[in-house]
Amino acid sequence: MKIKEVKELETSELVEKLKNAEVALVKMKINHQVTPLENPSQIKVARRDIARMKTELRQRELNK
Repeated sequence: MKIKEVKELETSELVEKLKNAEVALVKMKINHQVTPLENPSQIKVARRDIARMKTELRQRELNK
């Protein structure tokens, strides 16, 4: 997810996507420990997407 896409989302949508992304990351990590993922770089991409969403939420919080 690009930063432009993150900025276009409503705050409530962003919070929901963040929760879903965090749950997906945990599941991905667990699955990777049991049987290696076909593309382990997905974990890195997911972590960065979560960081982008958290950064945008924090920016919105500070700009109130």
